[in-house]
Amino acid sequence: MKETMTLVANGGAPHVNGVITGDTPEGYELVGVSKRASIQLMGSRLWGRFNPNHWDTVFANETGLRAPIQTGEMSTAYICEMCVYHFGHRFFRGTRLQLNYVGSIHAGETVTTGGVVREKLPKGLGFRFVLDVWVKNEEGELKTVGVVEVDVDVDLP
Repeated sequence: MKETMTLVANGGAPHVNGVITGDTPEGYELVGVSKRASIQLMGSRLWGRFNPNHWDTVFANETGLRAPIQTGEMSTAYICEMCVYHFGHRFFRGTRLQLNYVGSIHAGETVTTGGVVREKLPKGLGFRFVLDVWVKNEEGELKTVGVVEVDVDVDLP
């Protein structure tokens, strides 16, 4: 079930509480984010400057790669960005991520995140949402797969 929604508030920032509430059902599909693997970012100190496989085309080719590859942290960041749009500030407290990097993302590839609410478990005054999440390239090849768990308290009057 995919709904059309506005994921950002005025000025482009995510809604502080996100768009997922206690009324969100199992099966809800998250709207993903798309990113192009930019070698300029891949070569920054934050994302992998320590290993030339992440930024040096010649070195990557010499080690058998067709192009430099992104670090796994970049896929994690994309999934987290998607979750912040959907869960807002709730994502930053008590969230659990379990991700597996199953395919390399090469420089120049465009990838898109996705997710679906697999379970909605009662917890305290709200729910624990369990999501299956992924990152795929334009050909539909999985690059990262995993599970994210986020608590959403019921808003009290």
